[in-house]
Amino acid sequence: MSFQKTMEEINQTSVAEFILAGLTENPELQLPLFLIFLAVYSFTVVGNLGMIILILFSSQLHTPMYYLLSSLSFIDCCQSTVITPKMLLNFVTEKNVIPYPECIAQFFFFCAFAVSECHMLAAMAYDRYVAISSPLLYNVTMSYQVCSLMVVVVYGIGLLSATAHTIFLLRVFFCKFDIINHYFCDLFPLLELSCSSTYINEVLALSFSAFNIIVPAMTILSSYIFIIVSIFHIQSTGGRVKAFRTCSSHIMAVAIFFGTTAFMYLQPSSVNSMDQGKVASVFYTIIVPMLNPLIYCLRNKDVKVSLKKLLQKISFLKTKK
Repeated sequence: MSFQKTMEEINQTSVAEFILAGLTENPELQLPLFLIFLAVYSFTVVGNLGMIILILFSSQLHTPMYYLLSSLSFIDCCQSTVITPKMLLNFVTEKNVIPYPECIAQFFFFCAFAVSECHMLAAMAYDRYVAISSPLLYNVTMSYQVCSLMVVVVYGIGLLSATAHTIFLLRVFFCKFDIINHYFCDLFPLLELSCSSTYINEVLALSFSAFNIIVPAMTILSSYIFIIVSIFHIQSTGGRVKAFRTCSSHIMAVAIFFGTTAFMYLQPSSVNSMDQGKVASVFYTIIVPMLNPLIYCLRNKDVKVSLKKLLQKISFLKTKK
């Protein structure tokens, strides 16, 4: 009888919607931050969609490297779209309410795209390793079938991780408070509001995070160790410089992304400060998706040439009309 009464109390007090606390409660910062993040989001969407369109319509970019890069741009565009619009709403509304189903859906898609990005960066590191260490066998090793399989596996791991986390998150009762101390529905801020045991969720989070961060990071690290060894075997100085230039942009993106995700997820929630977590989250959810088009475009000669040709084609078609 007492058990039934307890269950009724839980059902009566269970949360139907949450309030996102946002990045800051300082009213003076709301408008400047809104304008900054609106500009960042606009640039992210335009940059990543532009990259996808450029690769799609430029035959000289139909190579494994750019096929993987277009997938990374798709992931970045989707991840930013899952997070940023709701965050922007927080700057212009008094209470940024998010219904429980929408919160769970946001977490699922965020998790799927974040995990996919981890493994996509590892796939791109392997691609660069093959290109530099075995250039003659590159087209055979990184064939269209192999690239397609890599992309499918990357998305598969992302969906599997997101599904596992979401299933166990749905088992958690939220009946304490309804204010999430974050600007989106992330796992640890949600678990803070739980009135049931979150032990399984935390073990699952640490296990999956270890696999999805450490395994790709080790793959990238080992790939670049072999790449550096291969670069030192290149006779010409120009060849070495070109090889270093090709990889330096990738290393920059990887360092920012994995550094901030490791800080956020490879420690117990009791140790993790939510205010520090918010700052770290801004980097891998908003800043990195914006930086990737800049890093891979502005420092890449092939992309610059292809963009110039595409713009010339468009202007020619306009004048012909």
